[in-house]
Amino acid sequence: MDGGSDPSGVSKRFGAVQVIHDVSLSIRDGEFVVFVGPSGCGKSTLLRIIAGFEEASGGDVLIGGRSVRHEAARDRGVAMVFQNYALYPHMTARQNMAFGLKNIGTPKAEIEARIAKAAAILQLEPYLERRPNALSGGQRQRVAIGRAIMREPDVFLFDEPLSNLDAALRVSMRTEIARLHHRLGATMIYVTHDQTEAMTMADRIVVLRAGRIEQVGTPIELYDRPANAFIAGFLGAPRINLIPARVTAVAGDRLTLEGAGGFTLDARAQPESVAVGATVTLGLRPENLTPRDDGEIAGTVDVVEQLGAMQLVYATLADGTSIVAEQRGGAAPAIGATVRFAIGDGIRHVFDADELAITALAATGLEGGSRHVRL
Repeated sequence: MDGGSDPSGVSKRFGAVQVIHDVSLSIRDGEFVVFVGPSGCGKSTLLRIIAGFEEASGGDVLIGGRSVRHEAARDRGVAMVFQNYALYPHMTARQNMAFGLKNIGTPKAEIEARIAKAAAILQLEPYLERRPNALSGGQRQRVAIGRAIMREPDVFLFDEPLSNLDAALRVSMRTEIARLHHRLGATMIYVTHDQTEAMTMADRIVVLRAGRIEQVGTPIELYDRPANAFIAGFLGAPRINLIPARVTAVAGDRLTLEGAGGFTLDARAQPESVAVGATVTLGLRPENLTPRDDGEIAGTVDVVEQLGAMQLVYATLADGTSIVAEQRGGAAPAIGATVRFAIGDGIRHVFDADELAITALAATGLEGGSRHVRL
């Protein structure tokens, strides 16, 4: 899997503005891939190019090894589930699900058989005769997904399908879509700006920024081996702590760092990647910091979030750097108190002056391979 530099990759321009920059990507048959990134990064535009709703300015789109760049959306073997459901308000759920197949002359018996199958998978049987205004948001989204299932596509495309739902329903629908993928074994491409959705649902995540692929990998690969500080900060909730530091000693792949506030810490880095005196950024996940009297880092407590079995302690270091740590059990520190935080044995990420990961186990390339959908 490649990103960014392949001249045959997909590009998209709107006038003089280029929003997709030579993106090359392969998606395996039956894989659940999530496009994630901040607003305006190009993830929905890329999805619409795959669907055929936008025409690529350059490059090609292959589905099952077949170029579909010049094919109409209806001929590509894809089905799209939209953010706003796109249901006809005057039709029942059954009629909405049947509409597309009815328009292309599919026999009535086959339509009814497909409705029965989709309704059973999505537990929609009690709601088939209701119109959209008599359905909840989650039920309407299931009808929209059922309509996509009816087409029996090669590829399912989801464009932020849960963004209009409340928090509890989003969690429920995440589970339903994951179960649907397991049942159907279909190729699914899912767009979201919510990193929690990406981390919990994806076989692989594609992180986009400014129309380019930053990194591709499994959720745990991107969490443990982010290619740069942007990815480290984007994936994970709460966000990773990014602390300014200076290299004070180098011995092979071992660095000694002096962090903001004067604490000293050892970390591993790729050999010859940094010299003594270099300015770097230290990345520590919140679960790798714990309030403790003998801790290396001192900060002033700003906020404590109570989350049942866990507390999140937000603090500010002497130089103004903000951090967050996890505390499990014990009394919460007082707001305004000076607290020390111990650094655990988890991964100590190190990023150079260009924000590229130089941690000894950091991924430096993008994965290769695949068969089903290629840009």
